[in-house]
Amino acid sequence: MLPKIILYEDLPTDLYAHLEQRSDLSLLDSFASVPRSDLHSMLSSAVGLIGVGEKVDQEMLDQAPGLKVISTVSVGYDYFDVADLTRRGIMLMHTPNVLTDTTADMIFMLILCAARRAIEVNEMVRQGKWLETIGLDWYGSDVHGKKLGILGMGRIGYAVAKRAYGGFNMEILYYGRSVNEQAESEFKAQRLSLDQLLAESDFVCVTLPLSGKTRKLIGRRELALMKPGAFLINGGRGPIIDEAALIEALQKGVIRGAGLDVYEQEPLPLDSPLLSIANVVTLPHIGSATMETRYAMARCAVDNLLAALESQSLVNCVNPEALQHVSTK
Repeated sequence: MLPKIILYEDLPTDLYAHLEQRSDLSLLDSFASVPRSDLHSMLSSAVGLIGVGEKVDQEMLDQAPGLKVISTVSVGYDYFDVADLTRRGIMLMHTPNVLTDTTADMIFMLILCAARRAIEVNEMVRQGKWLETIGLDWYGSDVHGKKLGILGMGRIGYAVAKRAYGGFNMEILYYGRSVNEQAESEFKAQRLSLDQLLAESDFVCVTLPLSGKTRKLIGRRELALMKPGAFLINGGRGPIIDEAALIEALQKGVIRGAGLDVYEQEPLPLDSPLLSIANVVTLPHIGSATMETRYAMARCAVDNLLAALESQSLVNCVNPEALQHVSTK
């Protein structure tokens, strides 16, 4: 008998066919697209869920006594209560490795666009305002040779440091829970306290995951420690930065500019002041949004799900300790 799996995300045709061959598959546009009673009926026999961008709440989990695995098509998993899943014996799988370089490329693009004011000058040209050689009012800032402070020297932080050090001769500073010996050896990276990093960096780049300790890590006090000519780049999670404090800092000239791919609320509300501040680059959460990487993420998520259900591998399992609770289900 094939395992009952609920898919709540579009997959490439070949991956959908592969999953359909290996399971009794139900496809939903979203959890909200079906009546709650129908969803509960589907969950009652489900052993696996796969998708992204939907909160799996406690009420849903209560209706899924046989659920063994949730596979999210993402590296982040802040939509899930990991402790609750572990207690229930439900494994949570994610895709941590396949998007590293693509996300690092995007983060460095934010650094360059913010520093050289690429979006602003592009709009100036498109609006027919480029009538003479640009003057001081349109000058940007150099990137090469500057100090880059990275919050979180994990896979993505390391990849950003590699680009900065090897391609732009930047001095690498970082803040993290532990020493990254490889970054220190290869890039001469220096591990500093958060306050030291903020005070010394020309560019502060957030690559941290969201947690209780990192939520609103960067607020009014932290922004005030930054150089007046510095830029804040966020390619991690939106709530790591206190958005109201950032808006105030940008409006008052506390820092020079920002490059953002993530926000406290997504999509970014149309009335957000961030959209009316000239020295801010606002991207629509495109860190991993390339054809190649999104396919690789979907492939990884499908493989993660099937491997976990078939007890083959837990390589990308967020909470392998959940297996200790399986016998109590």
